[in-house]
Amino acid sequence: MSNELSSKSCTPCKGGIPPLSVDEAEALLAQAPDWELLDDGRRLGRNFHFSNFKAALDFVVALGGLAEAQGHHPDIAFGWGWATVSWQTKKIKGLHENDFIMAAKTNALADSAEP
Repeated sequence: MSNELSSKSCTPCKGGIPPLSVDEAEALLAQAPDWELLDDGRRLGRNFHFSNFKAALDFVVALGGLAEAQGHHPDIAFGWGWATVSWQTKKIKGLHENDFIMAAKTNALADSAEP
């Protein structure tokens, strides 16, 4: 099911709309495996593991390029063999479908990052 989300593109969110409810977020979460709802359903987060620093760095650089192309940007922390990514639509202080689209795209990117 994550393929459905990962095939979509982000739509600009200028604010002025309510964030997804926890129930709406949980329904979309099923399409973004291994992500979890954080901050009372206002943010998505996931930890990724890699074999070394370069693999983690390459993933972060690729994710940065994807974020720029989609116009939607995550918070990222990384180090030797790991990266933590979180998505939130800051203009609405919560989650939007865009966050789940990007979570699915991030999963696809991670799946192709290392053999």
